[in-house]
Amino acid sequence: MFEFYPQIKLVHIAAALSSGGFFGLRALALLAGMQWPRFAPVRYLSYTVDTVLLTAAFMLLTLLPRELYANGWLLVKLGLVASYVVLGILAFRPQRRTRTRAALVVAAGLCFLQVYCIARTHHPLGAFYLLMG
Repeated sequence: MFEFYPQIKLVHIAAALSSGGFFGLRALALLAGMQWPRFAPVRYLSYTVDTVLLTAAFMLLTLLPRELYANGWLLVKLGLVASYVVLGILAFRPQRRTRTRAALVVAAGLCFLQVYCIARTHHPLGAFYLLMG
């Protein structure tokens, strides 16, 4: 199965970038007062992309040696992914005021950015690790 590692990694990266980009697009449209981000087909597309992302992530987890994520970066990344999902769900709830929704979107975006930095550096500090040099 390891021979498929490059393809699985590529799918994982594409799904991660698609998930973040689609969330950002939907969030900006919602903040602009549009209703299409809440339509069922749009939500289902988002769920599908996230399912592909998680499936590829679990496949990579089973392929890679445990030593690669022994420093805790993967655990921190998973915690931030969970935070990103919860903040995104809360941001899309219809009863939210615009200011609260904007704060939730920014918080989810920061979580996503940190997840990206952790994935790139394989270090639990992610963006802070990059800033420290």
